[in-house]
Amino acid sequence: MKTLKSRLTKKVEMCYLVQGEDILLYDKALALIKSACNLQMEDFNFVVFDDDNVDIDAIINSCETLPMGSDKKVVLLKNITKITENFKKKLREYLKKPVESTCLVIFDFFNKFDFIVAEKVSAKRLDEKSLSDLIAAQLKAANKTITPEACRKLIDACCDYYSLIKNELDKLVVVDEEEITASTIDQLVCKETEFTVFELTDALSKRDASRAVELLNLMEKDTKTFNLVLNHFRRLFFAAISDLSDKELADLLSVKEYAITKARALGKNFSKLQLKNIYEMLNDVDFYIKNGQMQIENALYYLIFGVLYS
Repeated sequence: MKTLKSRLTKKVEMCYLVQGEDILLYDKALALIKSACNLQMEDFNFVVFDDDNVDIDAIINSCETLPMGSDKKVVLLKNITKITENFKKKLREYLKKPVESTCLVIFDFFNKFDFIVAEKVSAKRLDEKSLSDLIAAQLKAANKTITPEACRKLIDACCDYYSLIKNELDKLVVVDEEEITASTIDQLVCKETEFTVFELTDALSKRDASRAVELLNLMEKDTKTFNLVLNHFRRLFFAAISDLSDKELADLLSVKEYAITKARALGKNFSKLQLKNIYEMLNDVDFYIKNGQMQIENALYYLIFGVLYS
């Protein structure tokens, strides 16, 4: 994503494949591509297909139709999951000899389009420096600054998602202070449940019972939260015992590569034996819940104290 703008100044390719987990970066990529195409009369020259209207023949026909009142047209395939072998065959055939006046853009959040050859655009979560630069630039435009500690807290609370950071910045630019501090972040920024689980894991690894209970009290006691905690610790276990790369293990577990990277970092705070015992306890608790022997709220506390004293 960071190199897309410079690549577009040199050449607009006939097919772009956008993959990653940060939704806002998809929109930014599309905006850059449309701008580079100098797209005119969008009602005629910007066509979108998704799972509701997917039809490979209609897609190919749209790609092969010349633009109207514009040098280029853009055809967007947006997170399509209904992909047949016939779909793959026809799309591959089209891409062997694509129409030069058409720019085909594929939003592939679910990683279904690895079967094609196209110009890759990464919409993965940005690194800390890139996010810090974006945060500083947006705050500067509002005549504000942010301390390094506050910047790190904002990025962590949003789990490195630029889309979430941008939403929080919209709130921060209107606060009545010129410099955003860590205290301001603590008061105003909503932490993602995913990040709260990361914090919970850190507290458990340090045997900090009071902090673990405090974090658990902030979380919803529902099935979604339980499954998040359950899957999180399972990933920690598999990441600790596996010799596969982050990407290979992510593909095997059907999760994003970022989740495995984080799991390996957090898993270092536990021994492999501890993670094995926690994994077995998770399976037991999951069984109790599914058989009506334990309520979800009780299960969450049972898990936390089980980890603390494992």
